[in-house]
Amino acid sequence: MKILVIDDQKLIVLAVKKRLTAFGYIVQTANSVEEGVYKYNSFQPDLVVLDMNMPEMSGTELVACTGTEVVKYIRTFMKRDTPILVMSGNTNQSIIAQNYNLGINKYLEKPISLNELADRIKEILGDLEYQLNQKQIIREKQIIKKRAIGIVVYCNNSENAILRNELQTFAIRNLGYQLCFVNDASTDNTLRELRRLRDRNSASITVLNYKQKVDRSEAIRKGVQHLLRSEQLEYVGFLDADDSYDLKHFDTLVKNIETSSHDLISKISVNAESSKSSIAKMTSRIVDIGVSNFYKIPFEVIHGSVKIMKSDTAAYVFKKKFKYHRFFNMQLFGRLKSQAKLRNEELFESNSQLSTTRISI
Repeated sequence: MKILVIDDQKLIVLAVKKRLTAFGYIVQTANSVEEGVYKYNSFQPDLVVLDMNMPEMSGTELVACTGTEVVKYIRTFMKRDTPILVMSGNTNQSIIAQNYNLGINKYLEKPISLNELADRIKEILGDLEYQLNQKQIIREKQIIKKRAIGIVVYCNNSENAILRNELQTFAIRNLGYQLCFVNDASTDNTLRELRRLRDRNSASITVLNYKQKVDRSEAIRKGVQHLLRSEQLEYVGFLDADDSYDLKHFDTLVKNIETSSHDLISKISVNAESSKSSIAKMTSRIVDIGVSNFYKIPFEVIHGSVKIMKSDTAAYVFKKKFKYHRFFNMQLFGRLKSQAKLRNEELFESNSQLSTTRISI
């Protein structure tokens, strides 16, 4: 049987295609509404797996299209009953109801495991060709995430941290996360273990290796710039390999930043706090209090070694090198404040021009 998968997150599309192909399906993919409609006509699938939040179609008449337009095209324009499974992070009940009214067969909310997705497909198709033998069973439960998130993991002699089960499990299971490990001239077996980890999930893991030490701030900057080459990422975060216990909390950080007025959110790493001496903890707190007071940014936003920000913010903050490696946080939040000021000035100028236009009219 033939399945068409339409989703703008290419990493997710590749993972879904790989899993469904292993189950014996013939799979084609599309990364936009326009491409999806084209392949629906040419491929004639038995099932369409679709994300509702999709890029707009080209042309002047279809400038506000989402995945819902694919449903309309199949049901209303083509008048076909091809099964449609919507897999999306969109929880807007009116949109979900609209899609069911248009004739979708199933709605699955991200995050969702690939195994559950395969089971729902079998359920919809009543599929007799769904041949799942013991060799095809994939024991690692991979999860399709709601958001596209990039994370830089700074590594310096971090072999033991990389071998930890928490990091290994997270790196393999979480689809939608793009991990960039930056090896800053490690002298132990860090690079070897990073390459082994990458080989287990090469679609989602990148390793940047520096033979000569570039220092933490520059290593993180290089990693962020590498991740931002992908225009799909909505958020970018970073942490040290020793703090990778906290990777599982990034979903929570994303939820926090979505409801926050700030472009960056910090979290105190459990491992970082436990490993610091009381003097180091106090020093870190005092420095962050100083940064908070100087830049007028709440202390809870600043304090913490695990950070995440919106992708456009990351592009601005990490565009240039940091001059003083020991004052990374201070420079980071200085640039954050500068970006906010620039944005406000642009907004003010835009509003002024709009007001002038109205007066002229």
